Amino acid sequence: MEFSPIIDTYWRFAHERQQVYFRRLQDPAGPWTNDPIIDRYRFTNAYRAADRVSQYLIRHVQYDESRSQSIEEIFFRTLVFKIFNKIETWEYLERVAGALSWAHTSLSEMSDALDRMMAAGHAVYSAAYIMPAPKLGFVRKHANHLALIKMMMDDKLPAKIADAPTLRHVFDLLVPYNGLGRFLAFQYTIDLNYSSMLNFDESDFVIAGPGALDGIAKCFVDTGRLSAEEIIYEVTNMQTAAFAQLKLDFKGLGKRLLQPIDCQNLFCEISKYARVAHPNVPGVSGRTRIKQQYRPSRRQTEKPFFPPRWQVELEPVTPKDPMNRQLCLSWPADLSVASR
Repeated sequence: MEFSPIIDTYWRFAHERQQVYFRRLQDPAGPWTNDPIIDRYRFTNAYRAADRVSQYLIRHVQYDESRSQSIEEIFFRTLVFKIFNKIETWEYLERVAGALSWAHTSLSEMSDALDRMMAAGHAVYSAAYIMPAPKLGFVRKHANHLALIKMMMDDKLPAKIADAPTLRHVFDLLVPYNGLGRFLAFQYTIDLNYSSMLNFDESDFVIAGPGALDGIAKCFVDTGRLSAEEIIYEVTNMQTAAFAQLKLDFKGLGKRLLQPIDCQNLFCEISKYARVAHPNVPGVSGRTRIKQQYRPSRRQTEKPFFPPRWQVELEPVTPKDPMNRQLCLSWPADLSVASR
């Protein structure tokens, strides 16, 4: 296993992106970074569960005490939310159909509501994932996805998942379903594991997505015949030593270190970041530009909420925490820091 110089950028990016997360909690107005690439483009947090959409899922979809906490209802709500992966879609459906539940919500009414949402010119799906349509006989993609959820519920999948002995078994139960594939099945496995219906250690299982494969190719000259998943575990295990070697004071989520899912995501993010910071390193995807620029959310920043069993206690943010000025050796000339 032989690293490329970009592995240092990987750890510096993880550190600075986590610092941005804490600075934003302390001062929602910003600015939060002097790194012009992080400032200009959209990147996920170092911890997947800290991302805005994951936070909404955990707080408002899974652990809302006003909603049923049966495994069937938690599964149904989680899959409905995550298939579209868009807060605005979830909130629109609840305005039209009321509190969403398997016991009381009509899937055909949901499909009709999404038809109207599209007709009004609004996007139904998030751009975060490529979402292939399951082929279940409907014209509209969202109608096929709702039919997929019904198929899962009719198969009593929530009970099977709740009885699964390992996180890998949860994945194995999800992956055969039409239109999911390995990466989406893994993402939904992690999402379900945030909820009270499962209680597995996140470190038990990981799948590398296409973006992570590109990031790994940029960070390693030679992987020593290790699989992408083995590489992710190796990197997860070396995080403390890597931050120490680079003299980076990485503050995690309380005592919670980066998990394999987080390091997998960070490989995906460094794949994007390196397109600008290290444009001469091609990776395997052939992509040369970052498509999504940062746009501030109009939503009020909420206090972080994580699965209660994690017992995450965040340290207070230091108001005078210095912003990074040395993430990369040089910046492309057309990038400048914009205060937000």
